[in-house]
Amino acid sequence: MSGAVFAAVFIALYIGHSVGDHWVQTSHQSATKGKPGWVGRLADARHVATLTATKLAILLLTATVLDLDIPVPGLVAGLSVDALTHWWADRRSTLAWLARVTGKAEFYSLGTGTHPAHPVTAAGRPAGHLGTGAYALDQSFHHLWLLVAALIIATV
Repeated sequence: MSGAVFAAVFIALYIGHSVGDHWVQTSHQSATKGKPGWVGRLADARHVATLTATKLAILLLTATVLDLDIPVPGLVAGLSVDALTHWWADRRSTLAWLARVTGKAEFYSLGTGTHPAHPVTAAGRPAGHLGTGAYALDQSFHHLWLLVAALIIATV
């Protein structure tokens, strides 16, 4: 496979990830996927199923328009790796654990009331913010696995 195929696959997966993680995911899935037990596991599985379907649709559209030859084994393997790692990270306790063991726990709590330098209003209450360290680490984790998935899809 050429570098151009890899680049097109990565871009399609990246866009599919953004759309699937933010527009397709339901509020219920987002609020429930990190809960303990089967309730959380199943909500996370439903999210990952719709997310993967979104990535597949965008990737197939891209491949059709650009006339890309994407081998089915690579597609299945790459999307499977991506789906499994996305499900793992979105259980939330798993990514929080990874942040702790890599020394990123303080950054993980950035933008929340538990961070030592959390923003507050003049009245001393938590202030609004644009994001959290947990979200930034979540997205960068997913982006890393999008790269791995694109490499698998383009080379298997």
